[in-house]
Amino acid sequence: MIRSFKVCKQGDKFCHVRPVGPVPSIFKWESVCLRLGWNLKLVRDPEGTKCLEFFLQLHSSPLKSKGKPNGKKPAPEEKKLYLEPEYTKSRITDFEFKELVMLPREIDLNEWLASNTTTFFHHINLQYSTISEFCTGESCQTMAVCNTQYYWYDERGKKIKCTAPQYVDFVMSSVQKLVTDEDVFPTKYGKEFPNSFESLVKKICKYLFHVLAHIYSSHFKETLALELHGHLNTLYTHFILFIREFNLVDPKETTIMDDLTEVLCSSSGSSSNGSGNGSSNGAGAQNHVKER
Repeated sequence: MIRSFKVCKQGDKFCHVRPVGPVPSIFKWESVCLRLGWNLKLVRDPEGTKCLEFFLQLHSSPLKSKGKPNGKKPAPEEKKLYLEPEYTKSRITDFEFKELVMLPREIDLNEWLASNTTTFFHHINLQYSTISEFCTGESCQTMAVCNTQYYWYDERGKKIKCTAPQYVDFVMSSVQKLVTDEDVFPTKYGKEFPNSFESLVKKICKYLFHVLAHIYSSHFKETLALELHGHLNTLYTHFILFIREFNLVDPKETTIMDDLTEVLCSSSGSSSNGSGNGSSNGAGAQNHVKER
């Protein structure tokens, strides 16, 4: 697949140009070119402004096989770039996240869950936006993580097979609707959280995990080229330790990324098998191919 982009020069850096205007993210041109192998061609726009038009050849092949109904997995996938030691050690801070996610004294549990869930939603949405140009219906025809494919279920329970960008849009739109609903995430003094609040938080965290896992599985190369892998690693570590601390996502749901979790979270005082805060909700793994 070949995609075409246009960028404008800003000093020694460049930024994308979309129909709605430049993307705010700025990146080092030489680094991106070398890592992604872009073929460059100097062009001029109708107004005579120098721009640079380039083409990106994506060599990622579609999934050759999906998980079978009996749960058997296809042959092991190719080597995972995000597990390379030189990249897993990259962080934007060395803070002890295990302490950061713990419930502070005299803070209501629901208030703590609401505050953190909302923050993770915004951060994961922002992280995905940095590679959204590369996540298209052509490059990501299914919402896949390694050899697992996820489906979306609408409000009536109808199963929907969709592309990765469609799935992420469903996730972000539905979560945005929830976190801005005063009846679900109350912000006014004296208003109570609904009885279903914890189950809704678990649902949100499960979907946000899918987005993070897809970035690693399908777009880590682009993240690396933009030199944002340190941000991604830090966000992932913080998020995983948070959902483990409060048992928000079934460990079966996150098993697909256990290799990465073990590497990133082991140094944060967390084992790869979960925090041990009680039993998990059995509905957490419903999005795996073998169950959908």
